[in-house]
Amino acid sequence: MVFLVDMQSFYASIEKAEHPELRNRPVVVSGDPERRGGVVLAACPIAKSYGIRNAETLWEAQQACPEVVVVRPRMEIYVKTSIQLTEILERFSDKVEPYSIDEQFIDVRGSEKLFGEPNEIAKKIQAAIQQELGLYARVGMGPNKVLAKMACDHFAKKNKSGIFELNYENLRNELWPKPISNLFGVGSRMRRHFEKMGIRTIGNLAQYPLERLKRRWGINGHVLWMTANGIDHSPVTTRSFQKRKAIGHNMTLPRDYRTEEEIQVVILELCEEVCRRARKHRLMGRTISVGSRGAIYEIPTGFHRQMTLGDATNDTMTIFHHAWELFLQFWDEQPVRSLGVQLGQLESDQTIQLNLFQDRDKEMRIGYTMDAIKERFGPTSILRASSLLPASQANERARKIGGHYK
Repeated sequence: MVFLVDMQSFYASIEKAEHPELRNRPVVVSGDPERRGGVVLAACPIAKSYGIRNAETLWEAQQACPEVVVVRPRMEIYVKTSIQLTEILERFSDKVEPYSIDEQFIDVRGSEKLFGEPNEIAKKIQAAIQQELGLYARVGMGPNKVLAKMACDHFAKKNKSGIFELNYENLRNELWPKPISNLFGVGSRMRRHFEKMGIRTIGNLAQYPLERLKRRWGINGHVLWMTANGIDHSPVTTRSFQKRKAIGHNMTLPRDYRTEEEIQVVILELCEEVCRRARKHRLMGRTISVGSRGAIYEIPTGFHRQMTLGDATNDTMTIFHHAWELFLQFWDEQPVRSLGVQLGQLESDQTIQLNLFQDRDKEMRIGYTMDAIKERFGPTSILRASSLLPASQANERARKIGGHYK
């Protein structure tokens, strides 16, 4: 049996657990509105009863509930709590796979002799999390990951026990009558396509001729048909995040950046961060991608372009020179709101291509030495001179995790 363990209103619940005086009050966790971050990241059940939803603006939340308590996010605490959650689940099985910061898969097959039947194990997991973290967990159960996920999202979150099993025996009666938008993997655009084809429920899709779906949607149509029928062969694995396809970093700027000089500072810092993460995993990359988004949200502008290098590298300045070249080539000289840099086609750094005109080994050692200094003394212990300029975001970024303050 596979479980999906989901934490109710994760960020908001952590804040309530640490501040008992907020227990009976509507609470939302929101970014700083003065720095373009005024979006609700999490709303507690009381706040949701007023109509507040995740991802809406803080202003909308305050209009719906003027007495709502706004708490600034503390990402370091949330990440540590997520790690503690993993440690609790690992007592029940050695197969635990984090799906997101507040959702984790656990395969309990083989654990029944130690902890009882699946429903009993789910209750013990709930009790352990409640006792040790002060948080409420919902548990979706199924023979595979996709059924466990939908059991949690559409049933466990809505019943009193917070536990629900979706299996091949009750699939037809419980899942198939649900609207097609409830199927895992179906977004608003795909929903509209399906409805135009007369597919309005999950059951409609499950019974639709597979060959017709494959002709129209290819592999994606086949996968959605399998999902509707509860078929998922992917195992619960502890190695789900070990194989990286690319390493990237994006940044939403605190104000509109208009000049080459300002933008260049940020792109260099993005390249520094991407290369640091690549070096941490002993990787190099051959493909550089640069993305930019304009300052006016209502009028989408910007680009995303990439280029392939002759040799793989994780050297900051090499990546920066190519990234800057890409940016200048495609920038429309309009104000910029966000920037991103990505390194792809990753490979091990244990083998490098020698160059008669370039000491690549020395360049790589410099990068690893800088990383070691930052690891020991902090991310701002050694900075490039450009990071002392007003456009720099290095010091501000060092205070954050995942774009939010620690």
